[in-house]
Amino acid sequence: MYSSKKSFKRIFRLVNFLGGIKMDDFEKKIISDVAVETVNITRATYKEAEMLRNILNDDIEQGFQKIIIDLAQCEFIDSTFIGVLVVTLKKIAKIGGELRIVKPPSIAHTVLETSGTLDYFNVVSSVEEGVRNF
Repeated sequence: MYSSKKSFKRIFRLVNFLGGIKMDDFEKKIISDVAVETVNITRATYKEAEMLRNILNDDIEQGFQKIIIDLAQCEFIDSTFIGVLVVTLKKIAKIGGELRIVKPPSIAHTVLETSGTLDYFNVVSSVEEGVRNF
């Protein structure tokens, strides 16, 4: 029925998280060899963190070594969501890849800056800039 266990896991995870999280909360685009994950929510909390973690893990499993997370629409980011970003940064660095984030609006930016997390990320002003500078 499914070509591999990985395909089944991805489908299971997607079905498992559809309750409460809309499909359009996260949008994936591939530009050249870059996976661009757009977060289409204003409040990025623990509820969405698990889904983002699964999406980013799938990107890494699929061999993407260049990932951009577009947080331009996120007005608030909680610590669980930040944790997913940090863990993903470490995972992709281990395989020689790079993670960039599109600068979020002022409040979320302040949270990342105050926590000291922002210093670890390559922050860009737009997806286009991120892709161009890889």
